[in-house]
Amino acid sequence: MSGPVEEIKLQPCEPGKLGIDELRTLFLFEKLTDDQLTWIAQHGCTMHAPAGSLVLREGDPADQFFILLSGTIALTRRVGQDDVETNRTEQRGVYMGATQAYIRDEGVQRKYMGSMRALDDSDFFMMSAADFGKMMREWFPMAIHLLEGLALGMRSTQAAISERQRLMALGSLSAGLMHELNNPAAAASRATGALRQRVAGMRHKLGMLAAGKVPPERLVALVELQEEVIERAAKAPVLTAMQTADREDELGEWLEERHVTGAWDVAAVFAQGGLDVECLEQIQAKLETPKLLDKAVQWISYALETEQLMSDIEDATGRVSNLVSAAKQYSQLDRAAHQWIDVHTGLDSTLVMLSHKIGTGVKIEKEYDRTLPQIPAHPAELNQVWTNIIDNAVQAMSAAGTLTVRTYREDDQVIVSIGDTGPGIPDHVRKRVFEPFFTTKPVGEGTGLGLDISYRIVTNGHGGDILVQSKPGDTKFLVKLPITEPPSR
Repeated sequence: MSGPVEEIKLQPCEPGKLGIDELRTLFLFEKLTDDQLTWIAQHGCTMHAPAGSLVLREGDPADQFFILLSGTIALTRRVGQDDVETNRTEQRGVYMGATQAYIRDEGVQRKYMGSMRALDDSDFFMMSAADFGKMMREWFPMAIHLLEGLALGMRSTQAAISERQRLMALGSLSAGLMHELNNPAAAASRATGALRQRVAGMRHKLGMLAAGKVPPERLVALVELQEEVIERAAKAPVLTAMQTADREDELGEWLEERHVTGAWDVAAVFAQGGLDVECLEQIQAKLETPKLLDKAVQWISYALETEQLMSDIEDATGRVSNLVSAAKQYSQLDRAAHQWIDVHTGLDSTLVMLSHKIGTGVKIEKEYDRTLPQIPAHPAELNQVWTNIIDNAVQAMSAAGTLTVRTYREDDQVIVSIGDTGPGIPDHVRKRVFEPFFTTKPVGEGTGLGLDISYRIVTNGHGGDILVQSKPGDTKFLVKLPITEPPSR
């Protein structure tokens, strides 16, 4: 629950308290005519604020324009549950409040972008937003057209570029997802075709065994042996490439000595299954007629290869299912926009979605604190934050290095740290990384909006904060997210 709202106690004031000579001492008005200053004096008033009092509150309607006459004031912005001081000044003539009242934006209610508090007894000259906007539009029409064009143009440009950036990111992610899906899908298709051939071969070999007048009890024993071989292969230890090659040589020589058809092809299948010469000797011992060894070994080889192909298909389709699941989690399809989430779920799905960009040259290290509680968030928006930061980290490392994703708790916040081993961010750049349109990438490769959007998502949308720590070989973006819902204001 939110605490009591602090009341703003502005002392009433009357117009005309400040004469034109004193108004001219303020740098905003020093070039105005006597008639203009007279008009301002009639439409403005002086106001006193005692030390410690709140003069204007962030989020309230921006209906007053303030000019500091004396005293010291502090400007703050709300971040989560904290008020972060953005400026402190005692300079006479500085202005704040409804500073954009002159821009026509019909239907949109303007609000104060921050709070202002008097740190000691302070005096202000104050005009209503309506009077200030009217004055500016009538007295300086050309300047207002230029300012409106600049403000509205930047807003339109940012919206257009932001939309384009989202489309480009979506296209890139879609292309990467299709690439990732194509590999297991193609593997499953190849394995299915090979499986069809092996099943046909098994039927053929079974017919040949039956034509060899194998006694029924011996044929049953062979079927049982086939099941034993498959079970043995499933439990066999995984061999290295060198061990597999050595095992294949041993099996091939054994089979070749006994004139088994396609001895080396059969040896490759048995070696891939982790089986050895002892297994072949057991098969031979089950046969009363040595001439049946060729057909029996090949029959069992087909069965073993069939199992291997089915495992390949299972792995491939499982990979497709995992990718689809990651894509649904990343996009938050069919989910509420705001929910309580485990941050690790979004981080993992983002890493899967960006695997094509990350490539094989970047080593991913996860240091997750799985004891962290769920947090209130907009998961789809946070996934956009993870995407922007990880994408920048991979580009900073030129696709070769270590990406470290760490989570931990600090007081009442969950911290997500995303670090890279790139060259680092110079001090003069680090101060500007969250500015809109600021980018160090070549022309055409960056819009400078990725981190600006991320910052606004975290601070405005979640009541958190983003910090940057950087030195050569160790750059970290720390995303701080509150564990509890921010209080309503």
